[in-house]
Amino acid sequence: MIKLKRVYETPDESDGFRLLVERLWPRGITKEKAAVALWMKDIAPSAELRKWFAHDEEKWQEFRRRYREEISASPSLDMLRELILQHPVITFVYAASDQQNSATVLKAFVEKAKPL
Repeated sequence: MIKLKRVYETPDESDGFRLLVERLWPRGITKEKAAVALWMKDIAPSAELRKWFAHDEEKWQEFRRRYREEISASPSLDMLRELILQHPVITFVYAASDQQNSATVLKAFVEKAKPL
């Protein structure tokens, strides 16, 4: 099972394996407060794509398309799949304040690409 949770929310045991899926470390969060088992910045959108998108609603569909292309070509995708197989519950931890964010795209991509 893959869950999503903002890094600013309180970690919970039910989160399982907490995986930070951001390229940049979230502002104002210590490593202890983030409580992530692993920071997988290479699976996050490239700096260029992130800056281009800038959470502009009008760019959302194109952002999703471009990010899926990046995920497909990512050398970290195999490692992510292994982690998902190893942990019954994995939570993609992200920083964005809205639902149009890269973690939602990553979750949909991985779930659509099953079987793992």
